[in-house]
Amino acid sequence: MIKLALPAGDLRAPLADLLAGAGLRVEGYGEGSRSYRLAVRGRSASGGVTVRVFREKDIPIQIALGNYDLGVCSIAWVREMQVKFPEQPLVPLFDLKLGPAQIYAGAALSAVTGLPGLASLATVRIASDYPNLAEAFARAARLPAYRIQAVWGAAEAYPPEDADVAVIAAAGEDHLRDHGLTPLFCLLESSAWLIANAGALARKDLGPVLGPLVSGGAANGGAANGGGVLRLPPPLAAAARGPLPAPGRAAVRLAVPDGHQQRHAVEALRAAGLELPGYGESPALRRPPSPLPGVEVKVIRPHDMPQLIATGELDLAITGRDCLNEHLYSFPASPVEEVIDLQRGQYNLSAVVSADLPAGTIDEALDLWRSAGRAAVRIAAEFPATADHYARSRHFWRYQIIPIAGASEGFVPEDADLLIEGTETGKTLAENKLKVIDLLYRSTTCVIARKDSRPGPVLKQLLGALRRAAGAAPGV
Repeated sequence: MIKLALPAGDLRAPLADLLAGAGLRVEGYGEGSRSYRLAVRGRSASGGVTVRVFREKDIPIQIALGNYDLGVCSIAWVREMQVKFPEQPLVPLFDLKLGPAQIYAGAALSAVTGLPGLASLATVRIASDYPNLAEAFARAARLPAYRIQAVWGAAEAYPPEDADVAVIAAAGEDHLRDHGLTPLFCLLESSAWLIANAGALARKDLGPVLGPLVSGGAANGGAANGGGVLRLPPPLAAAARGPLPAPGRAAVRLAVPDGHQQRHAVEALRAAGLELPGYGESPALRRPPSPLPGVEVKVIRPHDMPQLIATGELDLAITGRDCLNEHLYSFPASPVEEVIDLQRGQYNLSAVVSADLPAGTIDEALDLWRSAGRAAVRIAAEFPATADHYARSRHFWRYQIIPIAGASEGFVPEDADLLIEGTETGKTLAENKLKVIDLLYRSTTCVIARKDSRPGPVLKQLLGALRRAAGAAPGV
């Protein structure tokens, strides 16, 4: 059996067409099926190929671990892994010429003048959801002092207030400029590649997948024409560095979320009389104007907010209690706390197992796994610190945390025994033959701040409006 990992997201439709053109039809894949395990139809692959759908950034990890033989993902995620773990048995085979993009280092238009201008900064702050590539960029440039801010996405929104440079995927330099960034250096020409586990290449007959793709013209070369090759900048000349900027700022800085939390934040702000023009749209303005004088607003991922509150870049943020708890489990001494429960966006964070597991409680499940001789319980989670805290609090005898980026329902039972997952109706769990076995806590949209903050008049006014919104929430 050949195990093939395919990406969720924008690559689905064009990749489904390419596979079908090669005689490998993955049922429901191009249509966005909610199932993460799909069947392959085709003369050469019938009955011999199983497909699992992942978030792109998880695919190189699954291939390197040997859980899957072949996979498709952007070469940028392969290089992101290889730059830190170069000895992993991960083999890029060929470029599928889908989803072309470039990985750029870009700076705020007014922040620095070209790449050499970075050397004049006391500390170069770099935001990226490719933190290993960002680290390689900073080290190659011999930046005397730098700080990498690993984010879940929307790194382009960080300069100039919260970063000097963003390392992001972009569809060309004009795309970078549309985000208010000037290109400094192109690290990588990226596109979707077929990748393989080195052991599987050596030991298994992968012809039922590789054969149709090669004969169908999907193998289009790659590194030979420059695709997928990581390029790094030369060392920058030393430059005189000015003093660190003076601490403090006049405006109160508020972060509001994009993604799933956005709708709930829009409702809360409307109830508070603080509607933000352009924020309720898709895509949202990254810096919507504030109706309250003295308040600056930025739209970022809710997962990244607690860290920015802790380091003092933000004063208030609207995020999820799940994101706050994940931060606090990682940094128990962090000065971040929940100050308002907005009573919206509520869901259960639960422990989830296969529906076929003959256990009704987590203790029964642990007994079953132990009696079966399981060396360690494999736990998949988008919130790895939360999963670790849960396993310790429930006295798991031995466990392995598998950090994932999403598409989580497909991990159990083949690639994980237990999943830490948010559940509302349970419909998606049922569709993927899963069930809830334990409740961790109930999450909600909340407002967070530093414990040691001293609210001035503007911050007090903002907090008062948000507290009124919490009281006006449905069901309160």
